[in-house]
Amino acid sequence: MPDLAELVAPETTAVVTVEMQRGVIGDRVSDNPLRRAVSDNKVIPAAVRLVTAARAAGVRVVHATVALRADRAGLTINNRIMAIVVKGPDQVREGSPEAELIPELGPEETDIVCNRIHGLTPFTGTELDSILRNLGVRTIVPAGVSVNEALLGACLTAADLGYRIALPVDAVAGVPEEYAAAVIQHTLALITNPTTVDQVVAAWKS
Repeated sequence: MPDLAELVAPETTAVVTVEMQRGVIGDRVSDNPLRRAVSDNKVIPAAVRLVTAARAAGVRVVHATVALRADRAGLTINNRIMAIVVKGPDQVREGSPEAELIPELGPEETDIVCNRIHGLTPFTGTELDSILRNLGVRTIVPAGVSVNEALLGACLTAADLGYRIALPVDAVAGVPEEYAAAVIQHTLALITNPTTVDQVVAAWKS
């Protein structure tokens, strides 16, 4: 692992939150295993500490969200995950409270929200890569859900695109929790630099 302070240097780093939305893990979704995993592991407080420290250090915060059109235009239901998502018409419908970022994370004026209306992961077919490159970002610090899908896809694609990744493992979640832990250990640890929120925050203060 490279020196963490160099890896997350504020001028070339962005925090990217993934699907930290009210209809995914927040107050607009019924109790489910993912929401419980997020709560039990205190992922939201960890993410709040991360974005708060990032803003104070001059690190850009980008929120990668999903908000599907009511008519599902532009969306292909070609897998079981997407079929499950569209069964709940308001879960992350564009313009609905469910699609909003959880209020604990903002967004603040300096934040950027990059939404998608299709697909399973934040980079494919969206402006996220262009936004980060235009900001001069070389390292991303992801936080959010799910290790099963969008968060994992974000890290794989970011690595393919040449970004370095500092992954605060206490700011991500997936279910079942033992599966998520295995993915972090056996997959994400090979393509990212695992760390913690406190370690990243300390590096920004050094």
